[in-house]
Amino acid sequence: MSDGVRFFSAGLLSVIAFIILIGLLILIVPVFILGIIGTAFTRLGFSWISALAFVLLMVSGSFVNIPISYLSRDIIRIPRNGTSPRIWDTRISLNVGGAVIPSVISIYLLYNAILIAGISLLITAGAGIITVTAMSFISTKRVMGTGVQVPLLVPGLTAVIISVLVFGGPGMTAATTAFVSGTMGTLAGGNIANIFRIRDLEIPEFSIGGAGTFGAIFLCCILPALIA
Repeated sequence: MSDGVRFFSAGLLSVIAFIILIGLLILIVPVFILGIIGTAFTRLGFSWISALAFVLLMVSGSFVNIPISYLSRDIIRIPRNGTSPRIWDTRISLNVGGAVIPSVISIYLLYNAILIAGISLLITAGAGIITVTAMSFISTKRVMGTGVQVPLLVPGLTAVIISVLVFGGPGMTAATTAFVSGTMGTLAGGNIANIFRIRDLEIPEFSIGGAGTFGAIFLCCILPALIA
């Protein structure tokens, strides 16, 4: 053994204990995070089971895209070998976890809120959606070869701030409005309004609510719980 250098040899039991510890961390950390998120959704009126189911459906559904259309690009590439030019098409799809499920939940929450607060809530929710749509559209970036990148915090914080200001403070109605404004406004301004701006980004698929947007949508579902 060299001077000044010491070697430590771990026993078999120590190695097994270390492996078990790592395995427990891998299992416990995601469960802990899901627990926190599930608790947030219960503040929006969901039961614990339905809240957990909602979260799991969003996460698992984020891997599922439903094709709805195709968009032809403006740029036509002409290969150097002299073959005929080829038009590149971008498939437009709908992400289940980032678009379908949040939209369904938004409609459900809005319906319940209208039963309590009245039809006038539609005007407030509509104004919130328009505001978040504008903010999302302005702040969303187009990235060549990737698609669009919606800022994580801008839509959700905008929805929460607008809802608190309109209703004069936190509450279930403000939280519902923030949820609906955040999710629908992000999809409208971050994705739908940008469909015809992604023709020449050289991407094979543009997923509404998918990559580049899912994180912002997910936060739009969680942040309203802070003011419920």
